[in-house]
Amino acid sequence: MSVHNQNEKKEILFHFLIVLFGLIMLYPLLWMLSASFKTNNEIFQALNFLPQNPTIENYTNGWKGVSGYSFGRFFLNSFFIAGLCIIGNILSCSMAAYAFAKLDFKLRNLLFSIMMVTLMLPLHVKLIPQYIVFSKLGWVNTYLPLTLPRFFAVEGFFIFLLIQFMRNISNELLESPRIDGCGTFRIYFSFIMPLSVPALFTVAIFTFIWSWNDFLSQVIYLSDPSTFTVTLALRMFIDATGTSSWGSLFAMSCLSLLPLFILFIVFQRYLVEGIAAGSIKG
Repeated sequence: MSVHNQNEKKEILFHFLIVLFGLIMLYPLLWMLSASFKTNNEIFQALNFLPQNPTIENYTNGWKGVSGYSFGRFFLNSFFIAGLCIIGNILSCSMAAYAFAKLDFKLRNLLFSIMMVTLMLPLHVKLIPQYIVFSKLGWVNTYLPLTLPRFFAVEGFFIFLLIQFMRNISNELLESPRIDGCGTFRIYFSFIMPLSVPALFTVAIFTFIWSWNDFLSQVIYLSDPSTFTVTLALRMFIDATGTSSWGSLFAMSCLSLLPLFILFIVFQRYLVEGIAAGSIKG
């Protein structure tokens, strides 16, 4: 009985420490949420965590946006970019992964090695050459540099993830349609894609998170306020020479996190299944 009580106490202590650590990690987010209901003076002058006189003016003023564009416009721009990136990565990366995992062609191992090497290249190494190319093409201040490359399998991480998943698909399962006369693309669309749904959901979720939170690429290629995304619009609330709208900044920051939370909660099961099947089983 004493041993049982000791194990129960250890379990309670363990869960208490986990909850405490989680609250410590969430404190900045909770503080930002609380500050979004405070006035600009109260945010930094008062020491209280909860707002003394809660107000929603930060949300109404922040939603009005900046430079004559409402924040809804910036949300639509972010969703548009993220949607194109998701479609591009799913189509191109799945095709490349299918070729490496299930097709036999010359120089396959060499090309696979080159693809893996690209995973080791830092973003900053490719930044200047890419900008020069896109500038000469006249793509600066458009969405093309942020979306079009995704349709040409430039994300080696997603290709590798899908390769590991597709290798678990039985070759015998694909032999039957091949004997019946199905071609490579028919097998890809009718069999590989439906069987790879968990991994494709993982690709879509990570693509959305990365494109939604992307700041560096967007601040380099976008300069027209009408094309700004949420991350660029948030920066405009901070004025280095005048008064900064901290309340509106915190309010819109909280709203910008909502799509990520909803996406994770709704598709959490697919995310775990895709990662587990693509990495552990592979």
